[in-house]
Amino acid sequence: MANPIVLRSLDEIRFWSRIMKEHTLFLSLGFTYEQKQLIAEAQQFIVIFERIEEKLARFSANTDIRQIQAFNNEVYQAAASIWSYKRKVLGLTLRCEIRHNNFPLLIDHVSREAAYFANRLKELNEGKLVPEPEAIIAENVFFLRIMADHAKFIGHLLDPSERKLVEQAREFSHDFDQLVFQAVDLDSMRPQSETVPMLDQFLDQNRVSVASLRDFKKTARELIEACRIKSNIHPLLADHTFREAERFLEIIDHFEASLNAQTIKG
Repeated sequence: MANPIVLRSLDEIRFWSRIMKEHTLFLSLGFTYEQKQLIAEAQQFIVIFERIEEKLARFSANTDIRQIQAFNNEVYQAAASIWSYKRKVLGLTLRCEIRHNNFPLLIDHVSREAAYFANRLKELNEGKLVPEPEAIIAENVFFLRIMADHAKFIGHLLDPSERKLVEQAREFSHDFDQLVFQAVDLDSMRPQSETVPMLDQFLDQNRVSVASLRDFKKTARELIEACRIKSNIHPLLADHTFREAERFLEIIDHFEASLNAQTIKG
């Protein structure tokens, strides 16, 4: 029978390696022609994560866990390196040493995702698979903030004349900002807030909002791919944000299954 740590490790690397590779593409597209060194560094990370994807294809659910742990360590180093690169770019940007078309919040956003990826690999190598109550709240804080950022980016990258879509993006931004604040409040009430009914309601509420945003992203992606709306949004970026919303919904389902299992045991 396949080891669940092996299965989860392969799944995390499959999903996040593609995300990391796309981040470097998006950043490189935002740099100016003169910033050749930063573009070259970004392209190196594309190569690194393509090699990781090639190596990933050699593993299966039946691969020995020690091999997977070694692979996790290798990918962890790549995730940590791309995090450092993104934070370097953010520092240069905030000090006005470079000027380009990447929002500082976007650079911070992609660096947070790199840190998340590295941390997941570390947790898996420590054998942490079943989420603890505090992990449920913290992970939702992380992903709710990611969704709020997406709504803001979409709103800024749509052409101003797309008034209806811009307004929808702003509404989603406000909705997810409120959900982030609510999640932070719940986090500050720990451990007393770590009850199954409280967490179950928390997840239910988040699922409704994430599903709505996911559907909005899906529609936007289809419109962008068909060249039916005006925007500066790369079609791959539209698909990228859609996949991350789908991922968050999967994580919510995973957390709810874990809570249900605890209820049955109790």
